[in-house]
Amino acid sequence: MVRAAALLAVVTLLAVYYGVSESLFDLGLWGDVAFVGLVLIPAFFLLTWLTLPLRRAASTWALGGAAFALVLVAVLFELLDLDIAANFVKFAAVTALGWWFLSFFESVSWVLLVSLLIIPVDTYSVFQGPTKVIVEEQPQVFDALSIAFPIPGEHNSAQLGLPDVLFFALFLGAAVRFHLRPALTWVLMALSFAATLALAVAFEINGLPALPLLSAAFLLANGDLIWRQVRPRPPLAPE
Repeated sequence: MVRAAALLAVVTLLAVYYGVSESLFDLGLWGDVAFVGLVLIPAFFLLTWLTLPLRRAASTWALGGAAFALVLVAVLFELLDLDIAANFVKFAAVTALGWWFLSFFESVSWVLLVSLLIIPVDTYSVFQGPTKVIVEEQPQVFDALSIAFPIPGEHNSAQLGLPDVLFFALFLGAAVRFHLRPALTWVLMALSFAATLALAVAFEINGLPALPLLSAAFLLANGDLIWRQVRPRPPLAPE
């Protein structure tokens, strides 16, 4: 009941903010960066934390079915120009998809491998690959494939790609499933998005890959525990 009430409260506050964000006071460049990175993005990803019990309660097929249904609803909302509702549904769909993927991981070593592989893949995609092409040539497609975080007092928003949301859910779910440090994982991963945003603004880069720092945050929070689970076991000494 407490989680459900907290979830309802966070969704309500976020929905109200999204509805009135353009009429709020302009905080200035770095005020906007601080608000979006340290308040708005963590508040949104608090939804992932609050819905974690659903990952454990749902079967693999239920998670897959929920993700598919939510994708359809998100597409419908996009077609109807219900941008705020679509934003929330896309977030829920990709979160469910991340947990569905996690259900196929047999050990924490799989999560470790993924956390390392996505760093060069995301970096290439953003700077040279398909993400760069989409952002520069088809921005409307990127809008549909991202989560928007409106900047107060402006008709503008910071954006995270859907893969960023997916891997946040996957890593946080993995921290619970494999008995790591979920609370610290959530905090550091949320801060990693704030750091990526700050770096993009500081160096005036139009689009910076978020997954490298997200993976680093996951490994920083759990690296020692992961090593204990994946390191080779010494052979037993003969009696």
